[in-house]
Amino acid sequence: MYLRPVTLDEAVDVLATHGGRILAGGTDFFPALGDRQPAGPIIDISRLDELKAISVGPEAVRIGARATWSAVAAAPLPRAFDALKVAAREVGSLQIQNAGTVAGNLCNASPAADGVPPLLALDAEVELSARGGTRRLPLAAFITGYRQTAIRPDEIVTAVVVPRTIEGASAFLKLGARRYLVISIAMAAAVVEADAAGRVAEARVAVGACSAVAQRLAALEAALVGAPARPGLGDRVTTDHLAALSPIDDLRATAAYRRDAALTLIRRALEACVAEN
Repeated sequence: MYLRPVTLDEAVDVLATHGGRILAGGTDFFPALGDRQPAGPIIDISRLDELKAISVGPEAVRIGARATWSAVAAAPLPRAFDALKVAAREVGSLQIQNAGTVAGNLCNASPAADGVPPLLALDAEVELSARGGTRRLPLAAFITGYRQTAIRPDEIVTAVVVPRTIEGASAFLKLGARRYLVISIAMAAAVVEADAAGRVAEARVAVGACSAVAQRLAALEAALVGAPARPGLGDRVTTDHLAALSPIDDLRATAAYRRDAALTLIRRALEACVAEN
């Protein structure tokens, strides 16, 4: 069964009635099928234009679930979102960026999803809608494990909402086996806000592809507060700050290499954040 609703209300009603899988950009959906046919109803939300908008308000930035990565990269967002815009340009090819959606990247819940670390560093929340209403979850609570999320069978992700709680400079870096069209070996996002005295008032650091789920490094964030927000900030990062990570050995890299790469990427991301100070 293939269904193509034209409004969000219709979409949640169809999902509640028939169940099924949500199809948006399809850049993860179809490759995951391989040679198999999709099982069960498919609910195509590509006509839900109400979910495409990106809006910047004084309290929050709202990114509609159907917003593509190309739209994010082109949007006039605050500088704390620069890391997210860089990540948007790293998501596959231009064709993938033009079709793939922000919500799809999160729902796929890959440890190497480029969009997750910068959104984690921004304290992003995921908005989910069902026939019974709407709820929000912190992104850190939405992605629960490898390819697993907290979305319920009757829910559709309708937006990513980012509270404007930090306004500092941000950076995103990833390492792969080649420059383009690559699955990350490790990646890091950082946001640094300085106070009037030129010291770190708040820092956010998130690492992806080094655990089953991308993680914020709370101990490092706390250790950076009060440090001079100038070149050399990255030198404060030690291997102890990466203790929460659990990288694996696979075809792309060893666990030890991933941990070392993460350390280097974090240092470089922090340096990029303070380069203009």
